[in-house]
Amino acid sequence: MTAKQLTDSILQMAIQGKLVTQDPDDEPASALLERIREEKRRLVKEGKLKKKALEETPINENEIPFKIPGEWEWCKLGWIGDWRSGATPAKGISEFYLNGNIVWLRTGELNNSYVYDSEIKITPLALEKCSLRMCNIGDVLIAMYGATIGKVAIAGVKLTTNQACCACTPFYVHNKYLLYFLMASKKRFIELGEGGAQPNISREKIVDFPFPLPPLAEQHRIVERIEELMPIIKEYGEAYEEASKMDAELPDKLKKSILQEAIMGKLDTQDPNDEPASVLLEHIREEKKRLVKEGKLKKKDLIETPVEESEQPFKIPNGWEFIKLSLITSLLDGEKREGKHVCLDAKYLRGKSSGDMLSKGKFVKQGDNIILVDGENSGEVFTVPCDGFMGSTFKQLWISEIVFLPFVLFFIRFYKDMLRKSKKGAAIPHLNKEIFNNLIIGIPPLAEQHRIVEKIEALFAEIDNMTINDITTNEEETKETETE
Repeated sequence: MTAKQLTDSILQMAIQGKLVTQDPDDEPASALLERIREEKRRLVKEGKLKKKALEETPINENEIPFKIPGEWEWCKLGWIGDWRSGATPAKGISEFYLNGNIVWLRTGELNNSYVYDSEIKITPLALEKCSLRMCNIGDVLIAMYGATIGKVAIAGVKLTTNQACCACTPFYVHNKYLLYFLMASKKRFIELGEGGAQPNISREKIVDFPFPLPPLAEQHRIVERIEELMPIIKEYGEAYEEASKMDAELPDKLKKSILQEAIMGKLDTQDPNDEPASVLLEHIREEKKRLVKEGKLKKKDLIETPVEESEQPFKIPNGWEFIKLSLITSLLDGEKREGKHVCLDAKYLRGKSSGDMLSKGKFVKQGDNIILVDGENSGEVFTVPCDGFMGSTFKQLWISEIVFLPFVLFFIRFYKDMLRKSKKGAAIPHLNKEIFNNLIIGIPPLAEQHRIVEKIEALFAEIDNMTINDITTNEEETKETETE
């Protein structure tokens, strides 16, 4: 359960009378409602409220969303406070804003707590000319329009608001209990605002919204209990986020650790009957000579830089050989060619095209490997699904057929982050070709390469299954919490 889900659950318990115990000595909410009515009558008499404020739209049975304790009363938000919205002074009149010192809130500045300041201030002239309501310290504010619907705050200073914000001066209702009720009801307010081009809940919808009124003493106990719990929830939230981050990173870290063991020869036992890698390397050299002769590789690809003892990054088992990656791979430009090739699904293949036909570019064949050399995912290797022309952000990746391809690809994957070093001054990551060619790789016997890959794939599958199960469990727990 996330911190938000826990907060929502506690607020829901609070407004249903389940967070604190009821005290039979508390003045019942029915008596509190009578005191609220008397207060409103007094304010009407003094001209501070309109007679309409005395009207009470009755609550229908089907409007009641949940049960409340016996000493509580269902009423409507309009019964328990004076609700009014603000306005926006004309932007073109500088006298309304220049050197203003009156806090003028917009809904994006509501913060689920006390609000003391605003980005934009207005002048007394704007207050006088634009029918703005000055809110009292302690008034409760709620956003009515757009993406901010349901955001709330309490006025920490005297202030005014724009028309997208509705402010309530409550009568004999604890303003923080009202704030927490509005927070708990945010989802329902959002639902009320759906359906229009500009979603809004309007003042009319707010004053007609059902409100569970506890005895005043219990309101105070509820607020105290919520505020005791909030710091604990905050700590829990920080711990949960840290744990979630670790959980999210764990599969990749485990896979990286497995690959490290694999390339060091620690993932599988060696078999003395395996043909040693030194013989394998001789076959690779012969293969490269043949490909140069056929024009598929260049003479420079025959240049071999030995790995000095001082360069060796770790010990390798007997039968292995250290080489540089350039001995078994080469980054090629692809073949310049013109022709027509259909390639509907290979988004990484590019060229001059007409409809679904590619007609010109650097040609690669189905089954070739290409490596991304520019962009956020530099170092990713793809197998070409059909004949076509590769894009400029790719190089064709030749890998010797003498070695086991998946073993080499796992090696490249392990060093992917190192390979994605940007060129000097470049904002976009690039594959560093010099680092790529000079990477030192330990080559095992061919039979051992197959065994290593088999173990890697089995362990990766276990990690992926573990992750899927964890996600499923978390989703089920979340659904159960929402149902409650």
